[in-house]
Amino acid sequence: MIGISKLYCGTVEPSDTLRYGRESARLPSHLLQFSKDKKPIVVWNVGRRCNLRCIHCYSQSRDTIYTGELNHAEGLALIDDLAGFGVPVILFSGGEPLLRPDLLKLIEHTRRCGVRAVLSTNGTLITPELAARLNDAGLAYVGVSLDGLGETHNRFRGMPGAFDRAIDGIRACRTAGLKVGLRFTISRHTAPDLGAIFDLIAAEGIPRVCFYHLVYAGRGSRLVEEDLSRDQTRAAVDLIINRTRQLHDAGNPVEVLTVDNHCDGPYLYLRMLREHNRRAEPVLELLRMNGGNSSGQGIGCVSWDGTVHPDQFWRHLDLGNVRTTPFSRIWTDEHPGRLTELRHRKDHLKGRCKTCRWLDVCNGNFRVRAEAVTGDIWACDPACYLTDEEIAPSGEVPAS
Repeated sequence: MIGISKLYCGTVEPSDTLRYGRESARLPSHLLQFSKDKKPIVVWNVGRRCNLRCIHCYSQSRDTIYTGELNHAEGLALIDDLAGFGVPVILFSGGEPLLRPDLLKLIEHTRRCGVRAVLSTNGTLITPELAARLNDAGLAYVGVSLDGLGETHNRFRGMPGAFDRAIDGIRACRTAGLKVGLRFTISRHTAPDLGAIFDLIAAEGIPRVCFYHLVYAGRGSRLVEEDLSRDQTRAAVDLIINRTRQLHDAGNPVEVLTVDNHCDGPYLYLRMLREHNRRAEPVLELLRMNGGNSSGQGIGCVSWDGTVHPDQFWRHLDLGNVRTTPFSRIWTDEHPGRLTELRHRKDHLKGRCKTCRWLDVCNGNFRVRAEAVTGDIWACDPACYLTDEEIAPSGEVPAS
């Protein structure tokens, strides 16, 4: 997760995170990505069922009843364990999490345990009444998936009218006083609407947006050809940076982040050097604090059946199950295996990644994407869009 607004527009300085000791238990939510102890943010897929048919769905959800999901008592026990372990955030996801009948009670319990509760949803089920109840339950944030305007979003999400219903859900959240933001997945079909999304953010008064690079997992594993080319990705990231600056210069301090491609950090830093931006070095310091991809360390996932994964995309890599072993024990198991290897990945990376001068900033990027394309989790991430010149150990700044 790269905070474009934090870094490029200077809303966060290194001193902001250093004064908290960089400990996740002490850091406010907007600084958690800079923590040094990397207590994991946990994505809990509370159910697999979904009312939409998104073409990139990592859980391959359908609108059907699934069996074997954690029941209410098991969910409460999971929350208790995560809280005791010091997890700072539980992200309730799915499928569509709002289809789970006891979701409000789970959110309330999370808040009573002192853990921040956030929600990832398609937004189509949020009514004014439900938004008010979510706010009363103590939900801290709602991320609504919106992948373009109108028919672009409807096609991507597999349902006519999904866009209008998501917008209604966003407006209901804002009326209820809930902090709400957008989640936009970048692909060849959605990238043309990037500029329009920024217009929508300004028009609707939406305070936060996360732009997700495509990850080849679930139904998305068949969409490698739908990802942007290297040049198209660079153009998309430049557009995001430029429009973020325009919003901030206009007095609209929207929080803008890019997610799931840590090349964005070095790319932003190199751009700032070319622009002779005086904040370039503090930005590099923050990027090093961020540490790059943290699958299996700073983020983890608990699936609907209790299986633990290094992140929400790596569903074929099972680390254990909370029905038999608490998450806290699974996560701290130091026996040799994939989890330990991921935490020492620099010893295993190959090719460009192994010699890249940005390894301490990127941390090898997304291993699940490398595996999806090459079959080797230690191969180069195919979504890396930095040139050989930009990653060369020489340290020279390439010309624009």
